[in-house]
Amino acid sequence: MSFTGKDRKIRSKSGKGFPEGEPPQGFATLVALALHREFGVSPAAVKSVANLASANERAVKNWFDAKNAPNGIYLVRLLGSSDEVLETVLKLAGRRDLLLAKKVRDARKELRELLLELDRLLSE
Repeated sequence: MSFTGKDRKIRSKSGKGFPEGEPPQGFATLVALALHREFGVSPAAVKSVANLASANERAVKNWFDAKNAPNGIYLVRLLGSSDEVLETVLKLAGRRDLLLAKKVRDARKELRELLLELDRLLSE
């Protein structure tokens, strides 16, 4: 089977970049860095993320290797289970207000846990 003469020879560049100052690395690289920070680089990390996102392990390995980035439902699932990916996407979207609100909520949660641990230690 031969290719037709009407095949596209030049890829379109529209819609490929980020608005207002493209990040130095691509989206796939930034997501891969976030996954590495949160889950590590072991094969078990790939399996863990595959289970969390209900995705194919080969696809997740490509996310970790920055060959591809998750899209659609997989990105939404990752946002729900990975704080690092959520923070990365919020930064890329320019939503520093939401990022700040998330960090305040996380700090309050940690403080609450520390106070409970302190109460437990004092009651012993």
